[in-house]
Amino acid sequence: MDRIWLDVPFEEKGEAKELGARWAPDAKRWFAPRPGMKRLERWAALPDVPDLLPGEDRSLGSGLFVDLVPSTCWFTNVRSCVTPKDWERLRRMITRRAGMRCELCSATQDKETRRWLEAHERWVFDPVQGVQRLARLICLCTDCHTVTHFGFAQVRGLEDAAYVHLMAVTGMDHAQAQQHVRDAFALWSVRSERTWELDLSMLTDVGVTVQRPPSAKQRPAAVQEAFVAQDDGIRHRAMERAKADGIRLRAVAQPGAAPQATPSPVDVPARGTEATRPRSLLGRLVARLRRA
Repeated sequence: MDRIWLDVPFEEKGEAKELGARWAPDAKRWFAPRPGMKRLERWAALPDVPDLLPGEDRSLGSGLFVDLVPSTCWFTNVRSCVTPKDWERLRRMITRRAGMRCELCSATQDKETRRWLEAHERWVFDPVQGVQRLARLICLCTDCHTVTHFGFAQVRGLEDAAYVHLMAVTGMDHAQAQQHVRDAFALWSVRSERTWELDLSMLTDVGVTVQRPPSAKQRPAAVQEAFVAQDDGIRHRAMERAKADGIRLRAVAQPGAAPQATPSPVDVPARGTEATRPRSLLGRLVARLRRA
């Protein structure tokens, strides 16, 4: 019998399971085991999103590189602007068309090392019109995604591991990797001096409902709220995951690899007392980026 597929957002999987939904490991998707299960109707599957979105440039931004989002664009990512069900449709399309592998390093998902496959946006910034346009969606593993969002990696205690992965995938040496990060921070600083109008027409043209993102004035508070909502132990868990991955151990085993204590390309602020240190992830992130 054909399965009755469901679009269940990750955050709602527990509830869907309690109401009778079942997981199909082969398809990596939830389904209703029999027709007529009214309690699952709210997750009824919508038509699949096409593999190539209108106007999408699949060659944009090839290779692994640090791709910092301007501070004035924070909290305007695709996931925050679409419904949970539509995000599930997009995530499923992105990972499926990538063959369930990272499009940059070919890594697969690995539960034991907590390496997942994640969706990432590539943007085009038009400085004349002041438009930030979505131009590509790409499937990245956790390690490549960590490198891409290098500023966030710093405040999570993953800077060294991000450097090692960047060098391993791109073939850069230590000096080249440091210069690459410096250049990325410089570009981030310039782009963060202005506000940008968000263009998600690539999604609306295929029937994805786009919600209005927070305004430029509302974004700092929205980002702060999102970060504060995360458990205070995120840094410890991130470090444990890096150790489990064995990224540093693999790097040490390679000839000419960078030492574990990789110098930072930015000035690290003094630790100070608990009272003077930024208490939130957002505060630490802004402090680190502004010193670039």
